Amino acid sequence: MEKILQLADYQIVLGNALDNLKAFLAQQSYSQIFILVDENTKQHCLPKLSNENDSIINDANIIEIESGEWNKNLTTCQQIWKHLLAKNADRNALLINLGGGVIGDMGGFVAATYKRGIDFVQIPTTLLAQVDASIGGKLGVDFEHVKNIIGCFNNPKTVLIDPAFLQSLSQRQIRNGFAEVIKHALIADADYWTQIQQISELENVDWTAIIYRSLQIKRAIVTEDPYEKGVRKILNFGHTLGHAIESYSLENDADPLLHGEAIAIGMITELYLSVENKIFSQKTLEQLLPYFSAIYPKYDLTNIPFETILAYLKNDKKNKGQQINFTLLQDIGQAVYNQQVTEEGMMGALEFYQKG
Repeated sequence: MEKILQLADYQIVLGNALDNLKAFLAQQSYSQIFILVDENTKQHCLPKLSNENDSIINDANIIEIESGEWNKNLTTCQQIWKHLLAKNADRNALLINLGGGVIGDMGGFVAATYKRGIDFVQIPTTLLAQVDASIGGKLGVDFEHVKNIIGCFNNPKTVLIDPAFLQSLSQRQIRNGFAEVIKHALIADADYWTQIQQISELENVDWTAIIYRSLQIKRAIVTEDPYEKGVRKILNFGHTLGHAIESYSLENDADPLLHGEAIAIGMITELYLSVENKIFSQKTLEQLLPYFSAIYPKYDLTNIPFETILAYLKNDKKNKGQQINFTLLQDIGQAVYNQQVTEEGMMGALEFYQKG
């Protein structure tokens, strides 16, 4: 049974993606339809959007790019823009982004900037994108190894979420998205956290219920603060140190951390900083740590110079002037933003993670 969440000017529809896409297109009149995929979603997800009696895919232009965060850059954007130009896409064209966070972030950015903006639809196919990345209109790409530093705000025409796509994901990709589920609970809903703590095996989860609750939380936050001037900043919990570590890993590791893996590290370190700032209980921190350890493998920070992490932190979008801003926790379900932390505190947080 489909579920609908209404935002200011678009809907999130949770249900069968093909049925909901057909219903959406029946109300529109686009000159051309383009579908952005990578090699994985072309193989595993694109066939789910078509059947023998339907011409949506047969008539659409497929744009394929290479998967991976390291391809979320302006060079790949140029490839997509060139394809749109070569096919004479006008301002009444539609771009459907079929994929995870990389496809959604970059495809949305390309659509928002091509001919000053064409419509786009998000069809997120990973748990990470379904619970977080496809919602809220934040679009962008990485530049000079800094995550999401080039981008804009622009809303899709609709977001179509189908949990059936998750069947094609590895357990690592499920863990990747589950970090954002944990984050939603910790920043906004203590009861949700109690529910999530009962999940020990990610193979057997009612993802529809989990996705829907996470979407409710994020919708409430982005509706109140669409351009991240205030309360929306609580969604950055785990993302300050987490993004810095992710950026380092993308630049230096043969098998880089996935976003959620880095954010899990970020949440542990920022929980430590919450205690250090005397707003969070040490006892509660100690109760939370085993859950993270049970799900996320340890990452070795030993050989990363703090100066390197600090350089990434200084380029964080959330900064104001030279001040690095953090979102920290006061309690489970209660986050506070624009929190200042010393360099010594940040070093201590990284050491705390490494020793844990």
